[in-house]
Amino acid sequence: MGGKILDNIIFAPLKRINTPGGDILKILTKEESAFQSFGEAYFSIVLPGVIKAWKLHTQMTLNLVVPEGKIRFVFVDESSAENIFRTEELGEHRYARLTVPPGIWFGFQGIDEKPSILLNNESQRRKLSEILFDW
Repeated sequence: MGGKILDNIIFAPLKRINTPGGDILKILTKEESAFQSFGEAYFSIVLPGVIKAWKLHTQMTLNLVVPEGKIRFVFVDESSAENIFRTEELGEHRYARLTVPPGIWFGFQGIDEKPSILLNNESQRRKLSEILFDW
């Protein structure tokens, strides 16, 4: 799966409740351990094939959710001589939340035929070429 730091990323399946007028998609409640605090959250649109990398949160715990489309996430552990990677796919086919502790570089790519939606938080950035990964 990845290095020890990457084992701290929590995968949590989420509930999608079918209703006649449209589905309800649960994300997070304040009672869950993944809830640390709330600063800012926003949706990003990720177009098919587009790679958005690399990002890092230095203090904030990150919760990633993809309610529509499909996105591949790549997390990197740079603590060893050779980078160790962990990949996860989220989306309509696998509705879940990834809770990512601070200090982990990551990127993502839209892998659906249509635009995907990502619930995200603000982060630091690196250029795509700064971490070598075969997307």
